[in-house]
Amino acid sequence: MTPVNITLIILALIVVWAIVAYNRFVSFTHRTKEAWADIDVQLKRRYDLIPNLIESVKGYVQHERSTLEAVIAARAEASKVHVDASNITADGVMAMAAAEGALSSSLGKIFALAEAYPDLKANQNFVELQRELADTENKLQAARRFYNGNARDFKIALQSFPANMIGSLFSFKEEPFFELPESSVERETVKVSF
Repeated sequence: MTPVNITLIILALIVVWAIVAYNRFVSFTHRTKEAWADIDVQLKRRYDLIPNLIESVKGYVQHERSTLEAVIAARAEASKVHVDASNITADGVMAMAAAEGALSSSLGKIFALAEAYPDLKANQNFVELQRELADTENKLQAARRFYNGNARDFKIALQSFPANMIGSLFSFKEEPFFELPESSVERETVKVSF
């Protein structure tokens, strides 16, 4: 083999490696955005269940109006803070996590009210909504873990040598983790009783 042939083979290998690295980053980008869309779907489901929960509770806890209003306000605030999968930013994710934490906290107060109202606790509609919300929270946790796993893998790939050269050359950016605020109710053990 001539030195020219060896040089061409080396260049061809470098080009093939660069294409594979680039395609890997594209794949990470799409998987992370898809995972974020899963979170979005579960949040939408959660937001849709809350008004039904409020309606089922209203008749039983007339003098607990402030608790109901706090849930309504937290839902409104959380639904305003939306991060589109095509533009995930650290600030947007932090704002969304804070709003979701406040909503979870206010929902916990509603479920605590059920302990003081045996009729509400026995209401089939309330119990079913409580189960659906618990199921949605579980799916939301799984979607959050899936997203964070993809964001972690993407971050590792962007920081690993020599692939980081391709990542910076084509301006791939790390996706932020969707972490709960330190004071979040979701960090505490959930106690559910029927």
